[in-house]
Formats: sequence, C-alpha cells, structure tokens
Amino acid sequence: MNDDRPVLLETRGTCLHLTLNRPRALNALSHTMVRLLDEALSRAELDESIGSVLLSGAGDRGLCAGGDIRALHDDARASGRASLEFWRDEYRLNARIARFPKPYVALMDGIVMGGGVGVSAHSGIRVVTERSRVAMPETAIGFVPDVGGTRLLASAPGELGAHLALTGRSVGAADAVLCGLADHHVPTHLLPALIEALGEPAGQDASVAGIVQRFATEPPAGELAAQRDWIDSCYAADSVEEILRQLRGSGVPEAEAAADELLTKSPLALKVTLAAVRRAARLDSLEAVLDQEFRVSSRAFEHPDFVEGVRARIIDKDNQPQWKPGSLAEVDDQEVARFFAPLGPGEQELGLAPGPTHTPVDEGQAG
Repeated sequence: MNDDRPVLLETRGTCLHLTLNRPRALNALSHTMVRLLDEALSRAELDESIGSVLLSGAGDRGLCAGGDIRALHDDARASGRASLEFWRDEYRLNARIARFPKPYVALMDGIVMGGGVGVSAHSGIRVVTERSRVAMPETAIGFVPDVGGTRLLASAPGELGAHLALTGRSVGAADAVLCGLADHHVPTHLLPALIEALGEPAGQDASVAGIVQRFATEPPAGELAAQRDWIDSCYAADSVEEILRQLRGSGVPEAEAAADELLTKSPLALKVTLAAVRRAARLDSLEAVLDQEFRVSSRAFEHPDFVEGVRARIIDKDNQPQWKPGSLAEVDDQEVARFFAPLGPGEQELGLAPGPTHTPVDEGQAG
C-alpha cells in the first residue's frame, strides 16, 4: 500500500532520511509539509542518536517544484492571509536548515525550484545530478525570489545571480555548482548506493561529507562559464531598463534572447527583484535577508500581478499575462521602495534578525 503521508521519515543507522512525498504534485510544499519538516529537524537536533539528515523527493521528476502555487493563488484571490503564515513558517524553516548543527545532505535531483531551493540550497552538503534543473522562476508569475534565494543569488560570481533572478532561468548541475547553489554532482544511478552508504552503521565513523565525496563525479559541461563576459557586463547596470539596453546592444545572440525573455516578465517584479538582490548583497545574514523577503512577499501577495501571473502561466496556461503596470517605464522608484518598507499596523514582521533590516535604496538601485 502506498504511504500517503506528505513527508516520510526513516532512520537508517544514525541518518534521518526525510522524503518529500507528493510526487504527483512534484513534491510541492504545503504548510503541513513545512511544519512536519521543522518538527523533524527540531527533534533530530536534540536526538543524540541522529548524526545526520538526508532530504530527498519521492518519484523521479524532482526534489520539489516549490510552494503550492495554486493554493497561494486561491488565497490571494480570496484576500486571505494563510499564505503569509505559510511563508512565515517556511522562511523560519529555511533559516533552521542553514544553521542546522548536524550534517544535512540535500539530494537536488530533477526539478528544484522556488521553495525546493529553500529546503535544499541552504544545507551544508548539496548534491545535484545530471538531470537537475535548479531555478528561482518567480518573475514569470509576478512574484519575487524568496526562501533566501536573493541571498544565494547575490552571492553568485559576478552578475550570474542577477541574470538568473531576473530571467528565472533554470540551470543544470555544473552551473548550479558554479553559482554556489550546489556542492557535488552525483550521477542519478549512484543515488541509491549513496543513500545506503549514508545509512550504513559501518559508515558512522566516516564523515558524511567524505561519504558523499566518494560518489561525486564531474558534472556534464554547463553554459554559464562561457557566457560570463556578456552577463557580467550587461547586468552590472543600475536599472532594469539599462540592463535591457546593454543586452540589446551587446551584439551577442544569447544576450538578445535574454532581453526577449525579460520582456515577458512582470515589469514591477523585475524592478523589485533587482533591488532585492542588490539589497541582499548588503545584508549581513540569511536571517536579515529572510526578514526583507517576508516584507517583499507580503507586498507582492497583495499586488494583482501575482494572481494574474499564476493564472496565465499555471492555471489557464495562455501565457498572456496582463501586467499592471504594463511597462518598465510605468514602474516608479517609490512603488519599488514600498515593497521594502516596514510592515504596517496590524502586520507582524518575520523578525528573525536582531535589529532593523530595512536598508535605504542606493540611488539608481531601486530598479
């Protein structure tokens, strides 16, 4: 009989194996799953018999495609608040994973997007495979990268993070490692043996990192390393408009394609995303970034672009979103700055970092 629990827990040796178990939904995270993961990690942290944690996804399509977008969409349409409580708990889980005191191995096999990045890319040992596709694709649905993604992308070499944040493109194993989203490549066919080795009592005296390293191989060649020149040059600009001008004027076909891609995204989401990544680079901790992202997500949730983006991309699939405003020129700096302002009366900040996380927008960096 199939086990329909959304998160499966199995202890093998000293390894606690957590499996996201919604394969038909590409293991999309629900609020229940976030709570179950947090509870499991809380217990594992205190349990002296647990030496490490392993995270994987059920099925063969991916670790996790992100949060349950349809549920978030329906909540936004109904002017609900459940999504904010989901994000509050999800972001706290992301911070817990990053600070988890025992080895935490994330198997980032297949599709790993949005919330899937949040439960994996903050861990200490991140494994990708030849079929991994890692992305923060939020701008396509009128949203902004979250789950600590703006910190991860801000830390990528050069302007690779700005490129991935704005376009929402997915990357394979080599590029995930290059961008600091993953550590090791293990071929898919070796994953069962890796999982078994992590749970073997005989391997308890070996370091978890050493066990993973035994199975690691060179990943298939990536694409981004060869594109660094035009990416670093074009995305260094201070505004989305200037980035587009640089992409158009570069004479590089791949840059032209990136410009075409940007013009399909929410203009407001693009400007807020650029500001969010630039601001994340100036914040001193993941907790401070998550506090900032909670403000941004709260504001994006209220904006009609989110509902419209999900409708066009996921529900109706007509790929014809009607963004408001409809052009970059109509998005002013004050509107962008509003996404980063402290939450108003009756709204509760995430409050993970001590002290204020509101940083002023540098001139020209509002988007």
